[in-house]
Amino acid sequence: MDPLKLLSRSTKISAKTSKKPAQSTPSSGQNAQPQLFPAHETSTSSKKRKRDHNTPTISDEQLGGLDFFGTGSAKHAKANEDAKPMPASERLEGDATMTGDDVPELAMPENDISDQDARAVLKKHKLKVTWLNPKEKTKKEKRKSKSEEKVKKPKPQLFPHPLQSFRGMKQKYEVGSKLAGNIEAQGYDTPTEVQLGALPLLLEEPKSYLPQENRSDESDRQEVDLLTVAPTGSGKTLAFMIPLLQKVSALRRAEKVSQESTVAIVLAPTKELAGQTVNEGRKLANGTGIKITLLRKGMRIAAAQNTENQELQANEQPPVKADVIVSTPGLLHSSLYEPSGSGKPTVPTVRYFVLDEADVLLDALFREQTIGVWNALNNPALRVSLWSATMGSNIEELTRATIDNRRKHITDNSGEHVAEAPLIRLVVGLKDSAVPNIDHKLVYAATEQGKLMGLRQLLHPTATSKEAGPPLLPPFLVFTQTIERAIALHSELLYDIPIEAGGISRIAVLHSDLSDSARDSVMTRFRKGEIWVLITTDLLSRGVDFRGVNGVVNYDIPTSSAAYVHRVGRTGRAGREGGMAVTLYSKEDIPYLKHVANIVAAAQKQRGASEGSGMQQWLLDALPSLSKQEKQKLKKRGVESRTSRGKESDPKAARRAKISSKSGYVRKEENKRKGAVAGSKRRKQMDAASDQESEADFGGFD
Repeated sequence: MDPLKLLSRSTKISAKTSKKPAQSTPSSGQNAQPQLFPAHETSTSSKKRKRDHNTPTISDEQLGGLDFFGTGSAKHAKANEDAKPMPASERLEGDATMTGDDVPELAMPENDISDQDARAVLKKHKLKVTWLNPKEKTKKEKRKSKSEEKVKKPKPQLFPHPLQSFRGMKQKYEVGSKLAGNIEAQGYDTPTEVQLGALPLLLEEPKSYLPQENRSDESDRQEVDLLTVAPTGSGKTLAFMIPLLQKVSALRRAEKVSQESTVAIVLAPTKELAGQTVNEGRKLANGTGIKITLLRKGMRIAAAQNTENQELQANEQPPVKADVIVSTPGLLHSSLYEPSGSGKPTVPTVRYFVLDEADVLLDALFREQTIGVWNALNNPALRVSLWSATMGSNIEELTRATIDNRRKHITDNSGEHVAEAPLIRLVVGLKDSAVPNIDHKLVYAATEQGKLMGLRQLLHPTATSKEAGPPLLPPFLVFTQTIERAIALHSELLYDIPIEAGGISRIAVLHSDLSDSARDSVMTRFRKGEIWVLITTDLLSRGVDFRGVNGVVNYDIPTSSAAYVHRVGRTGRAGREGGMAVTLYSKEDIPYLKHVANIVAAAQKQRGASEGSGMQQWLLDALPSLSKQEKQKLKKRGVESRTSRGKESDPKAARRAKISSKSGYVRKEENKRKGAVAGSKRRKQMDAASDQESEADFGGFD
């Protein structure tokens, strides 16, 4: 079934157009290179001769075909069994002498890679590792270098030896055979940038990459806390789940924790992301004996203790017995604090705390709940890792302050000194930027009706000119600002897809007002490819991995640059080319557009777009800039005319912002009829009330 042919059946496609090669899209299959910044980029103009690597390639046919969302990973793994690794001697480059630009990608065994080669690989993959809390100078050293105090010294840069292949993990990091086998069974071979940098930081001993002059005896014995900023779809879930499972398994083997206690907690902002994390973790933990559980309403954590309410807890339902618990912050906070009453709960057995999409979890919406859970984890050896595609300096400062305050609080209560662990920041690519492997488009639609028309043109592509570019093929996501607007847009587009293509079953809406079962059903159908157009709010903008989504449409502009980065990150996952992000904006959106235009310009520059084809500088200069207060208001409330608050403050603007293809006159007549019906009902109620009052006043005959 060709969705483009079904949706554009009224358009005459010329013979020239039909002879063009098929458009490469994310739903076409997994790229051979999952990295966004590959170290080896083959160029026809290169004068240096390279020896052929003879690396076996796997076609989509060998993968057994691909539905919209790449469920053929198991077949991929089976095909990989025949592709045996080549000996190191055959992987060496042709030249014995290497310049700084030549990166030894798998050129030698990973244990033998030199520090200089490690620096070159990290630089080529655009990885920057910084130590945020190095050892401070003593008072004597400060006196000697008073002249240097005026110059603020930069934080020391770290150069851990990168992981260049998952095949070497078992030998290099002593990863369990079951875990290593599960990684291979899932078809993972080449690590992405964030995995290439994060896995050595979390699996190696810190003394192997921390500089000697900034180290202390305490930092050598401690595991690290990690702040990771990496693009959307770069494999962050795998990057924190592999070390988590390896460390939990090591603690179980050493019998340092009881078999019924929780060792790790993973927080995610939405139920959909938490469920996805559990599914990915269970695939990796298959056969290892590690239990991963999604916390649901009414569940209680086994390690939660409260001395004031032990009798009350004894009468409750049995606690959850899991090694790793994945939850949303509100659910976990209520599970910990509601049964405790006035007492403060503690979870002393938890050793690892992971914050997925940390900038949202530490934002105003979830901050109190996340910090409350964090403070309840009172194990002195607790290690924290924070992961997101966007992380501002305020999040870093809050993280450092929370770690320091918690460490001082435990020291004061226990009377024992708690050592400060190294805090490391890993940044992949350009910080807080959109993925460069997708096309970004800003489309001016003037009015709300124009935006609706523009979305219908994306559904039914008719343009054949070169300026229009390739069409947006289903499946794709459509983002709106509010739940009401998502429902209204869904009702408008419900009958736009022809019956031959599946009709109303091909379009759906997903938002937080739906029940859990309804949300799960929509997610399952979308992953299977049964739904082609999914209209949603920012509920799905974070972390959820739809591998075959061909595009994202911002029907309402994002309320911040971070929101744009995460929305468009639903396409182009794992290095897939051909994704498209279309932002429709009206005249009312122009004052709020500059933050989106800046992100688009940065992504196009990162991709290497020519001067004439990218975002024009005159447009960036012409767009108005918002003040800090206006940015905060936009982030908190969005465009006000599209909210219930805007209906009260400016009814005229709210009517203009209504999603409807009906003319103003038709809507006016409908409102008149609705008003007449409502007025008739009010009159009937008033008449009935007056009759009751008159009967009550009647005192009878004398």
